[in-house]
Amino acid sequence: EYRGYDSAGVTLADDQGLRTFKAKGRLSELRNIVENRELHQHTGIGHTRWATHGVPNNLNAHPHTNSANTISLVHNGIIENYVSLKQMLENNGYVFQSETDSEAVVHLIDYYYRRFQDMETAFKRAVRDLEGSYGLCVISTYAPDTVFVARKESPMILGISDEGTYCASDAPALLEYTRKLMTLNDGDIAVLKPEHIALFDAKGNEKKEEWMEFPYDLQSAQKGGYDTFMEKEIHEQPQTIRETMRGRIEGKSIVLPELDPILGRILRADHVLWIACGTAYHACVYGQMVLNRLVPINSTAIPASEFRYGNYYVDKNTLCIFVSQSGETADTLAAIKRAKSSGAATIAVANVLGSSLTRIADATVYTCAGLEIAVASTKAYTAQLTLIYLLAQKLAEIMGYSTREHDEIITYLNELDRLTQETISIAKPVIREYASMLKNEHDVYFIGRQLDYVSAMEGALKLKEISYIHADAYYAGELKHGPIALIQDQTVVIAFATQPEVASKTISNIKETVARGAKIILITDQNTPAEGFTYVIRIPEIRPDLACIISAVIFQFLAYYAASERGCDIDKPRNLAKSVTVE
Repeated sequence: EYRGYDSAGVTLADDQGLRTFKAKGRLSELRNIVENRELHQHTGIGHTRWATHGVPNNLNAHPHTNSANTISLVHNGIIENYVSLKQMLENNGYVFQSETDSEAVVHLIDYYYRRFQDMETAFKRAVRDLEGSYGLCVISTYAPDTVFVARKESPMILGISDEGTYCASDAPALLEYTRKLMTLNDGDIAVLKPEHIALFDAKGNEKKEEWMEFPYDLQSAQKGGYDTFMEKEIHEQPQTIRETMRGRIEGKSIVLPELDPILGRILRADHVLWIACGTAYHACVYGQMVLNRLVPINSTAIPASEFRYGNYYVDKNTLCIFVSQSGETADTLAAIKRAKSSGAATIAVANVLGSSLTRIADATVYTCAGLEIAVASTKAYTAQLTLIYLLAQKLAEIMGYSTREHDEIITYLNELDRLTQETISIAKPVIREYASMLKNEHDVYFIGRQLDYVSAMEGALKLKEISYIHADAYYAGELKHGPIALIQDQTVVIAFATQPEVASKTISNIKETVARGAKIILITDQNTPAEGFTYVIRIPEIRPDLACIISAVIFQFLAYYAASERGCDIDKPRNLAKSVTVE
């Protein structure tokens, strides 16, 4: 449920056949339909859906069934050739009830069942005809006590326990039942029986199961006394930063043995690309800026959705770093495949063990953010920033570039968790008051220079995601080149000025907006003069290149309280999914 959705449904199988229930809106609507019915199910599938093909309603909600109500299917992804499949099926007498691409798949399975009279054969044959991305679960009266599962570019996790077998698109959904999990590879097909699972590769060869013990338990997926998961996860950041650095600083050294297999390729690199989507892309911009300060090698951040289709030069001397909390982001997976096909060395920065991105990359460094349930990322973001900072420092060392500030860097890294906690203590009491001024705003502008622009981008995204207030981020120095035309009396501008070498310039830009009537919330360091500004938050003393890590908790709380004031669904904002597994 935590991923977000606009409709939901289940199909339950018992001795009487398949019974399907659907509802638009929250799971409580579906629960009201299902509860108090006399059900004796022993097999079932369910789905929560964000609309990609067809509007959110009961017809378009999953599961989809064939006309005889003998086959039921749920599907994540997008079937790119569904128009041609639908035309073929309609030519063979099939009638469609919904507007979705997924319904074509259930009819296609029915088509092949009529031909082969065997459900497993029909499922495998239908999957061969599909183009696009899919995570499929299918049950049928033709194969009682069986769930058929297939995966291509859309995550599928299997689980097993003494009580049964399970599948889901994300591990937390299974933690109530088991921690013994396995991730399907692209092209894999699984046949689940109550006591065992048969696994096949894309060529139909049976595979050995590779189970792992998931490192988190159900307690990790609870709110722990907080009103929302997002609030809990903001408060967990000192701990997750500490866990992400654990074992990676020994004395005065940064230790990343995960890079050892590709040391030669790192040494050969003549340019570095940082590639990701959304919040992880903002972390990549941070990585680009930090690395550019350390080495005279071009370092560039590119959105994965642009990289996979753009004309970016990549060869054997390119080092590509891919960042994804889930490790299942569709555009990022497509991007890493393109980079590898061009000969680039690839590093994954991910949070989920064994995820698709980590299995493709040449080397993986893991953040240790734990389960992040809220759709809007908080602790995963600061864990990414922390690990990317360590990674940039280590890459510079491997490439032969040292810094005279090394001892100071280690000192502040060792203090980073404490300074993050101190920032929470400083900011939380005043942020609720500051956030109240945003309740009725339609537009808010975030500005900053250099590394502060990373905070501006992520701060604007957080506010948009959970409060639905339009927010834009700009380099402070670019205001006069157009955006200042938007500033009028009482416009809210949230400014970051934590970089001493440009702080005075940023303050000058802020004053230009004040002259036009803007209300300012200023996040700055301990030394930048801030006379004349009413709303000021000063972060603890820290190295400027680490400032945006501890600044993050400020704009996260700002977005959180603004959304709370507006009555928004903070953990499940509209139209958003936790893991974006389609283009």
